[in-house]
Amino acid sequence: MADENMTGGEGAEHQGWAAVVGEFLGAARGAGRQLASWARSSGAADLPFMEDLIRVAEGVDPEEEFFRLTRRLGVDWDGSCDELRDFARSRLTGEYAVDEFGFDPEFTERIVMPLLRVVAEKWFRIEVRGAENLPAEGAALLVSNHAGALPWDALILHAMVHRDTGRHIRLLGAGLVFETPYVHDFSRRIGATVARREDADALLEAGELVSVFPEGFKGLGKPYGERYRLQRFGRGGFVSTAVRAGAPIIPVAIVGSEEIYPLISGAPTLARMLGLPYFPVTPFFPWFGMLGAIPLPVKWIIEIGEPIVTADLPEGTADDPMAVFRTTDRVRLGIQNRLYALLEERRHPFWG
Repeated sequence: MADENMTGGEGAEHQGWAAVVGEFLGAARGAGRQLASWARSSGAADLPFMEDLIRVAEGVDPEEEFFRLTRRLGVDWDGSCDELRDFARSRLTGEYAVDEFGFDPEFTERIVMPLLRVVAEKWFRIEVRGAENLPAEGAALLVSNHAGALPWDALILHAMVHRDTGRHIRLLGAGLVFETPYVHDFSRRIGATVARREDADALLEAGELVSVFPEGFKGLGKPYGERYRLQRFGRGGFVSTAVRAGAPIIPVAIVGSEEIYPLISGAPTLARMLGLPYFPVTPFFPWFGMLGAIPLPVKWIIEIGEPIVTADLPEGTADDPMAVFRTTDRVRLGIQNRLYALLEERRHPFWG
């Protein structure tokens, strides 16, 4: 008994988490009640887990409702606390390593991947097709469509590839990502690096799975009315990179990510003032505060296509602008056609 009082015990640990959650939720309750009212009047309350989210938002014992919702989503708080203690111990003792790009496998596998798997499997009810097209070892370049205001697609793709193959994806990201406080450090730790030739070449030569989203911020900032219409794939630098490394190009089509935040405006004037490529304005954000940043529970499909073997491309492709353009267009058109096919197959964004 004395020991439990001294250490706080599991009950105190739960209360500590509840206090943190309560402070966050308390600030959002007013907006939450408005969101709950909209959800019930519009029929959105019938969506998976939405009724639980409404109870959290309405503020009737929100801390307990939050923990009840997360338990339904599969979060094991006791196991998570044990994992966090072990993780903290390794940080304090220095028994961990990062590579030259800042990738921290322990942080990624023990903290980030379990959380993303819960989001992918329970919230987005994700379906992954074509995982057998991913190599068990050796380099490959994954090329995907990009959208959703925030880069959930990059995170979820990483989590699903890791779940199905045990391999990590090394994301090539825009420079702005690595100039943003906190985001920079987190991105490095989960394996991302700047999208430049030297880094891409080094990762592929090391036999890594590398991912690129050629639409960049043009894709993330697409208005809702342009969802699933691919933007330009730039100059096709990813083709030259793959050819130089002799790595296959694997096209990936993601359905669901382009509807989690229905973007109605990029607020260009405000975005310029803030130094951003766009400022996301949706029916819920920024009107409902942080609750408006919760992605809608749209059902996702990730389809991993058959590899394009770069060794089969004509010699000199990497340095031939027209050959690079043709291959880039082939990849882009292939992804666009698969997106259209998946959308034809899907009956409803929320129920699949």
